[in-house]
Amino acid sequence: MNYSHEVENMCVVAKGCDHGPAPIPEEGRWVKSKEISDISGLSHGIGWCAPQQGCCKLTLNVKNGIIEEALVETLGCSGMTHSAAMAAEILQGKTLLEALNTDLVCDAINVAMREIFKQLAYGRTQTAFSENGLPVGASLEDLGKGLRSQVGTIFGTKAKGARYLEMSEGYILSIALDANKEITGYKFVHIGKMMEAIRNGVDPKEAYEKNIGTYGRYEGADSYIDPRKN
Repeated sequence: MNYSHEVENMCVVAKGCDHGPAPIPEEGRWVKSKEISDISGLSHGIGWCAPQQGCCKLTLNVKNGIIEEALVETLGCSGMTHSAAMAAEILQGKTLLEALNTDLVCDAINVAMREIFKQLAYGRTQTAFSENGLPVGASLEDLGKGLRSQVGTIFGTKAKGARYLEMSEGYILSIALDANKEITGYKFVHIGKMMEAIRNGVDPKEAYEKNIGTYGRYEGADSYIDPRKN
């Protein structure tokens, strides 16, 4: 260790208390984390790229400092989906510190990694007070039936108003309007359930029709529009 001339000429002052780091909540335990292996938890991080044309939601399940599970969801950038595929192969099996210092291909995913690291390091995870945390695979519960990300896509203009294109329920087929031309509900097809049925041998037309639903005051509306055409 090299010291400056000024420090070399200083007298020694004894250090007082040394109680270590403050304990943080991890999977139902209070842990004084000193090493990466002391960190456990499941949490989420949100990131964005420099031009802010896309974003990423990253979910990690960390056990004893090792990433056991990674869910990467992206939005708004076609190239980011390929970056997500690479990140999902890269992340698992790495220590949390390795992952933080790994090129995850896309800025948005790198930023999400930084944000989730802060949650894990400070004991602010989703499983901070859950005994033993969550099993590997728990992040898939966020996706629901058919394992599809929860996506909302809404377009609107001052001149023509709003168009619902996709909601958490599914792909929007039509929007219901009242006499004042205000939206009162919508009809949708649940893409995840429909594709699951088709993969299980159901006729595509039947699978489509069986997974159509409505939300809000859809029936009996004054008029209906196709948000992609009208």
